[in-house]
Amino acid sequence: MKIENSLIGTAHKLGVGQHRVQCPFCSSTRRKKGMKDLSINVDDSHVLYHCHHCEETGKVQIETQQFTPRKKPMQLAVKHDYSDLSGNAIAWLRDRGISKETADKAGLKTSTTYIRAVNAETECVVFPYTNQGQQYAAKIRSLSDKGFSCNGSPQSFFNVDSVATNDDLIICEGEMDALSFIEAGYESVVSVPNGAVMKVVDAQVDPEDDNKFKFLWDAKKKIDLAAKIIIATDCDTAGQAMAEEIARRIGKDRCWKIEFPEDCKDANDVLVKHGKKKLDDITAFCKPWPVAGLYDADHFYKQLDDIYDNGMGSGAKTGYPNVDDLYSIVEGQLTVVTGHPSSGKSEFIDQIMVNLAAREGWKFGICSFENEPRIHIAKLISKYLEKPFFQGMTPRMTKDELERGKAFIQSHFSFVYQADGSMATVEGIIERLKVAVMRNGIRGAIIDPYNYIAKSRDISETDWISDMLTKLRVFAQSHGIHLWFVAHPTKMMRDQNGKIPPPKGYDISGSAAWFAKADVGLTVHRPDPSKTESQIHIWKCRFSWVGQQGQASLYFNPITSTYTNELDDPFADMPEPRYDVKKYGETPF
Repeated sequence: MKIENSLIGTAHKLGVGQHRVQCPFCSSTRRKKGMKDLSINVDDSHVLYHCHHCEETGKVQIETQQFTPRKKPMQLAVKHDYSDLSGNAIAWLRDRGISKETADKAGLKTSTTYIRAVNAETECVVFPYTNQGQQYAAKIRSLSDKGFSCNGSPQSFFNVDSVATNDDLIICEGEMDALSFIEAGYESVVSVPNGAVMKVVDAQVDPEDDNKFKFLWDAKKKIDLAAKIIIATDCDTAGQAMAEEIARRIGKDRCWKIEFPEDCKDANDVLVKHGKKKLDDITAFCKPWPVAGLYDADHFYKQLDDIYDNGMGSGAKTGYPNVDDLYSIVEGQLTVVTGHPSSGKSEFIDQIMVNLAAREGWKFGICSFENEPRIHIAKLISKYLEKPFFQGMTPRMTKDELERGKAFIQSHFSFVYQADGSMATVEGIIERLKVAVMRNGIRGAIIDPYNYIAKSRDISETDWISDMLTKLRVFAQSHGIHLWFVAHPTKMMRDQNGKIPPPKGYDISGSAAWFAKADVGLTVHRPDPSKTESQIHIWKCRFSWVGQQGQASLYFNPITSTYTNELDDPFADMPEPRYDVKKYGETPF
């Protein structure tokens, strides 16, 4: 009980998230003092812990009254002399359709501030940023010219303290747009702290800008309690890309979209040119985000025009040209992966994730029940560096390279880990992956393998698998992630040549839904376990622009856990004896 209380106290101090601390079970007996070998994962109700030295593992329940999740406090803004709104500021706002009553409700002030774009001290309007009643920053805009400055660092939504429970939440791109909706009679209106991201690639937010969406995580509780989310960003490319990313992270099934008149780029334009009633009308008739259900055909016309002009394109590349001819990775789709034991199916999906992280900047959530995180991370780093992690017949990665690999993994991967050894539920996995989408901006996830998920006893296995795959596919679509789901096949008979054929969708245990519900079906097969050839079979592809049925060969290097297109004997330059299979196994991991 003493150790449990100690862990609860540590969780209270550090707050929600993953941390490394000294192990209360073994630290007092160790010769090296101060070693932080205990990994703890803290959420609102549990502390999951695992010591990488003594292997002590378990879960501690946290009572609600014992624990309030601690958030990193907002840094207070530098003190500044702000005044009540001046006559010039009131007139400036009035020209933009904003009354003094609305400005006062939002706490706007006036200051005289040096603005770099104007190269002078000038009269400005001040937009305060508060969080839980405390002002910690402000954005400042000059009245005479369009120049901006900041006092402190805005990190949360503007006007977030005014968001009410069970109300519709409107998310805008700028403070003036938020004020425009408030002027039209809405209260739960916010704007993002730093406008739309500037870097957009193929009408999507560049992965390098993922960390600019932390304001969503800060407002998670208010977002969760909102009746629906209405997104009202600007009509330009950057604004629409931001809208797509916000909807992806929150969940497109909860989001609605405002369409501005053709002569207006944002909400303030609508207010100034057409008045409050028009802004109220387009808000009342906002449209659901396209996830599932029935929509008017014109909802999809912009997308239709795009594929008419530019074609369907394809998904992200695997990194292997011969596989790319058969398979590409598309956000919002489900790939079912199968293969016989030790065929390398998990290794291959790990390789694809590393390739996408290194080349495209993608981030991933990993739910791998058969891989302990520290071993899994070692394999991922080995793939990334293309060097062995463990000591062996070839030079291993250096300590500096290991640190570089750790930084790469930290930036691109997060892990769903059942540290207490309990069975996971599909609902629990989806909930944690939703957090990873909102907090980290993951674009892909893997569940490996399915038989570690607790099955409902109320329905047959066939119906349960069908329902589970439906939930996962809807989740992948609504959050715009690609989901790989690994499933083992049934035991198969040898053919007339004495070989076991590669399994396909209908060979997976439990249900024909494995074939029916998959967007892509993929098998990793080793025709001869004594050799390094791995065959990649695509046995289903729902859309021709994603790929096609067929087979490609890659070659697996057991020293670095990497795949290559070329047949390259990793032991060719080694003196005898070569790689010691008895000592290290088929792969060092």
